[in-house]
Amino acid sequence: MTDIIHMENLSKQYPQGNGQIDALRGINITLPEQSFVALLGPSGSGKSTLLNICGLIDKATQGALYFCGKNISHASDKTLTTLRRRQLGFIFQGFNLVPVMSVYNNIEYPLILSGMPTKLRQQQVNAMLDTVGLTRFKKHLPDQVSGGQKQRVAIARALITQPKLVIADEPTANLDTQTATEIINLMHHMHQDLGTAFIIATHDERMSSRCNTTYQLHDGVLQ
Repeated sequence: MTDIIHMENLSKQYPQGNGQIDALRGINITLPEQSFVALLGPSGSGKSTLLNICGLIDKATQGALYFCGKNISHASDKTLTTLRRRQLGFIFQGFNLVPVMSVYNNIEYPLILSGMPTKLRQQQVNAMLDTVGLTRFKKHLPDQVSGGQKQRVAIARALITQPKLVIADEPTANLDTQTATEIINLMHHMHQDLGTAFIIATHDERMSSRCNTTYQLHDGVLQ
């Protein structure tokens, strides 16, 4: 089994005035294929920074980052962009849907960026709509569906390219209890059905209890 993410003594600093903020300090973590990982910690602990580095959005100041066995610590922005589009999916607390695009088009958009032919895109998007229970809402705009349905769109969009890893930042934070439970069940089902790895920053104990590995971050240190 190949490790999707492997970090060795990874640190991240941000300049602040005449000094710096140590957002992450000496992180060593490995995310194997098909892992379902919860990342816990208070606000300001470094969770978002760690997710951004896992998602190849930000770069570490020190240490090594491996993606699928390759050291990409000094990879070009072009290489990182290609990896993000082909190998990674993202689910956000605020959904981050394109408001002028339909449910269908929001899910389809990553496939357009990948250059997939139209007919194959249609087949994959319609199959995904059925999987997440949104077929009858596919022509709706995001502001015409509920919060739970928006998050289903976001999950579908994250998984439509069949990524190796999905990065989720507080995916249940804006949802009521029943809807949050439905979203947790859907994410766990998709993980098991597709074999996709997840790393999930969460304060929701129902979410973390379904994960097979849990990490704690405090003041940039992984525990």
